[in-house]
Amino acid sequence: MSGTGHSAEPLIALVAGEASGDNLGAALIAAIRERLPGARFVGVPGPRMREAGCEALAASDELAIMGFAEILRHLPRLLRLRRRLIKELSARRPAVFVGIDAPEFNLGLARRLKRAGVPTVQYVSPQVWAWRQGRVRGIAESCDRILCLLPFEPEFYAQHGVAARFVGHPLADQFPLQADRRAARAALGYAESDEIVALLPGSRMGEVSRLAMPFVGTAQWLAARRPGVKFVVPLTSAATRTHFESVLAPASAALAIKVQDGQSRLALAAADVVLTASGTATLETLLSQRPMVVAYQLAPLTAFLLRRLGLVKVKHFAQPNLLVGREVVPEFFQEAVTAEALGAAVLRWLEEPAALESLQRDFASVHQQLRQGGAGLAADAVLELVPR
Repeated sequence: MSGTGHSAEPLIALVAGEASGDNLGAALIAAIRERLPGARFVGVPGPRMREAGCEALAASDELAIMGFAEILRHLPRLLRLRRRLIKELSARRPAVFVGIDAPEFNLGLARRLKRAGVPTVQYVSPQVWAWRQGRVRGIAESCDRILCLLPFEPEFYAQHGVAARFVGHPLADQFPLQADRRAARAALGYAESDEIVALLPGSRMGEVSRLAMPFVGTAQWLAARRPGVKFVVPLTSAATRTHFESVLAPASAALAIKVQDGQSRLALAAADVVLTASGTATLETLLSQRPMVVAYQLAPLTAFLLRRLGLVKVKHFAQPNLLVGREVVPEFFQEAVTAEALGAAVLRWLEEPAALESLQRDFASVHQQLRQGGAGLAADAVLELVPR
């Protein structure tokens, strides 16, 4: 069968960045297959997308890079990969191209494919409403449609004449409206009476390398003030686990700490409080209705450029604060990320459980708003662009 999109078996190209993009891509493939069983998929998948049947031209972890300085260091390799994908995908003529997150990489690829006549979609809006708003012109040139996970994003695009649609967040469909805390604790081997802090230092090696030290320091700070507190650290890969354990080693004897592969959702459901890197984990924590403290550290050059050039346009960076519309969880950026500051913020949640009720009401409201059957709406939006 031809891959031009005019057959009953259209070829759909997908390029995902890191674990969260892989999850979105796998759910999108499943939803497209429900509507169009003969659809075929090719591109840059993660492991879940490969399991769902996406042919791999490269692996999604090649795109898991964060910030200006990091991208500059990897630029030659990323440009070579993008040139190769432009060549291969142009030859295959997919019916539609879907870039999933990773906007620094995907928007340039989409622009070239759109010029070649391929309809293009960006699934997950870049945070263009938050910083470097001038990028919206380039997004309009690159994409026929933006699929937004957050409800306030389409209005921003509408002001700039860009077609954007809120499809809800698939994670909101995957999380129960009420987490089973007792079952999660039993599954992880904890007692109901244990006081548990979950540490989520990120999914990328760059994040974990910057946050491991302050997170371990926070655990030590808390353990000195809260004897009996226990820590659980779910990590997404062998590499990030190895790095975290190397930082933890000198302190581990004095801490009741469990480092594990994956199972972050169990850890979130079981925890009393979560200390997390900024990003998807903050939304997963919100959907688990747990109080949190959010830390964000970039390479020093990246942080310097953001501040010096005045590129940031929002008061908050943590997704829960953006979604609720005010600061409901403490957030710490760059040099403010210290063991003492993070520890004191976690301790406040442990010592003031009454504050949790109001937070859970806010989080439940956001959960309902995001729960739209996201993968199905995204599949419909993508298939509207497939020539019939």
